[in-house]
Amino acid sequence: MISMPKRPISSGRSYASTKVRWQLIGEVRQPIPAKPGRLERYDYEYRRNGTVNLFVLLDVHRPWRKVKLTERRAAKDYAECIRDLVDIHYPDAETIRVVQDNLSTHSAGALYQTFPPTEARRLLRRIEFHYTPKHASWLNMVEIEIGVLRGQCLARRIDDPKRLRREITAWERQRNAARSRIKWMFTTEKAWDKMGRAYPDTSKES
Repeated sequence: MISMPKRPISSGRSYASTKVRWQLIGEVRQPIPAKPGRLERYDYEYRRNGTVNLFVLLDVHRPWRKVKLTERRAAKDYAECIRDLVDIHYPDAETIRVVQDNLSTHSAGALYQTFPPTEARRLLRRIEFHYTPKHASWLNMVEIEIGVLRGQCLARRIDDPKRLRREITAWERQRNAARSRIKWMFTTEKAWDKMGRAYPDTSKES
């Protein structure tokens, strides 16, 4: 179990990250605009226009999120995202705790592949990685935030990465300005009550 939100804030910042592969979808026929008493109408047929990657970052201690759009999700893209986190978003944090899944690029090695060794070490001194389980389903705050992003911003056809970036940036600014947060109800205590049987009982060990 991961109980990062309960760690003291004074020693650093906890933040969750994930990546989403997003399909760019365009129209084959021009939609019919909405008018009083009638919703917009569009054809069921659509055109695929490639995919982009979204790195979604969420601070579990304050109402802040950041979405970075990249063409790929290679080690270089991940490493640059981590550098932004350290140098731009949290320049004064002593330790940044990163909760993420086990994708092969989500590692210290990605930083050494991308930057000179001294730069990689500088960044890694500020980062503390925590990984979600490999062989289990899981849900954390950032997955809920992605659901909000889909519902409020991405539930429509967008075929241009520049437009997608503009739309996501506007959504991000609005949500941060409104100080919106994820209300996490599944506490560590509740997790132990529900899943404690999956862990060995060390109290019986001699």
